[in-house]
Amino acid sequence: MPRLLLLFTFCIHLHFTASAQDTDYAGTIQSHREKYVMNHGAVKGGDKKYFHFFPASETYRVSATFERIYEAPWFKMPTSGNSHQVYRVYGILRFSLHDTLLRLHIYESQELMKTREYADHLFIPFTDKTCGDESYDNGRYIDLTTKDLETGSYTIDFNKAYNPYCAYISNRYNCPIPPRENDLPVSVRSGEMKFGKDH
Repeated sequence: MPRLLLLFTFCIHLHFTASAQDTDYAGTIQSHREKYVMNHGAVKGGDKKYFHFFPASETYRVSATFERIYEAPWFKMPTSGNSHQVYRVYGILRFSLHDTLLRLHIYESQELMKTREYADHLFIPFTDKTCGDESYDNGRYIDLTTKDLETGSYTIDFNKAYNPYCAYISNRYNCPIPPRENDLPVSVRSGEMKFGKDH
């Protein structure tokens, strides 16, 4: 086979392989959204049509190093309501996005630690430059567990970022507001967008 034809065939193969991988990944993200984001009691029936998401993109699936923070003090994290919730920093993730070195703090809930089902539950509340425009004003969340961090690294998938319940119904839930230390100075055009119906 001529060299140029061989190179052309190889490039075509790479193109279709990459396209198939992108399609598979987009399908995985769509399934995740349908199961975990769009399937809850805060939004029912016909209102589900008001869910909006950024297109799934592996650009927003980034590798991070994890630093465990031991014996961090408990503090009262403000919420969208009139109460506070008690959390502490569990660790810090460091990563690069859009050629910018960033970090996010991971938080552990004092209340959830007392339950059997959610004792190992952690979450990352964050804001970014899209908040108030394309995404919810008070930020979004990413869930994870202590087991996810056992290797000392973690892959942050912003495609799985979701809105707190108060993005849909403002007067029923007390949603934690991301601390200023988790305000990212970049646009994260990934995950759930602003809900399409006023509340």
